[in-house]
Amino acid sequence: MILRHSFTPANNTRLAHLCGPMDAHLRRIEEALEVKIAHRHELFKIDGPKARAERALEVLQALYEIARHPLDAAMVQLTLAGDGQMAEAEDGALTLATRRGDLRARTPNQSVYLDNIANHDITFGIGPAGTGKTYLAVACAVDALERSSVQRIVLTRPAVEAGERLGFLPGDLSQKVDPYLRPLYDALYDLMGFEKVTKAFERNALEIAPLAFMRGRTLNNAFVILDEAQNTTPEQMKMFLT
Repeated sequence: MILRHSFTPANNTRLAHLCGPMDAHLRRIEEALEVKIAHRHELFKIDGPKARAERALEVLQALYEIARHPLDAAMVQLTLAGDGQMAEAEDGALTLATRRGDLRARTPNQSVYLDNIANHDITFGIGPAGTGKTYLAVACAVDALERSSVQRIVLTRPAVEAGERLGFLPGDLSQKVDPYLRPLYDALYDLMGFEKVTKAFERNALEIAPLAFMRGRTLNNAFVILDEAQNTTPEQMKMFLT
């Protein structure tokens, strides 16, 4: 669709700051949101999918408000990342920016689940095994990281066996807890690829930890997933939520 918007009252200084040198800021917005932006004086035309065109207009309006002074690339990037929304397919279904291009909600309940994750700070997902609770949550986290809506992903779960005791596990701390966290690794490798996951760990954009080590953590600008939360105690859940 095509959106048209006129910034009134027109202010040439603000318009120049909004567009940037040689329209550099507009090109950055185009690249990030995959839209086309054209302008003539104060009249702007945005061409692209509805959700992305509307998001581009929101970014332009937000930048115009603060364009009394020249804008740098970092400010444009922060505005783009501030409230970035998940992309929508033509039929309105949310799509996720992962290695799997076909990843989307397959059932009405999965669609509601993704909508709640996109629009709320805290979402609880309950349901039988195999319904996509963990996988879709990890996919949303990867999508948020790809869109720069968050700076890191933190995945955690209580270290509880599934019906049988594993006994003493040899190795360092990482090797001891890896068997419990393997489902999260499986989802990440499928959604991001092995090399990209390895690089994300190296730059601390990705962290997987047992719930026992989450006490006292400060998690700013992060996408945090607590898997297998039904195995937590009330005290652990209170610790995690606070």
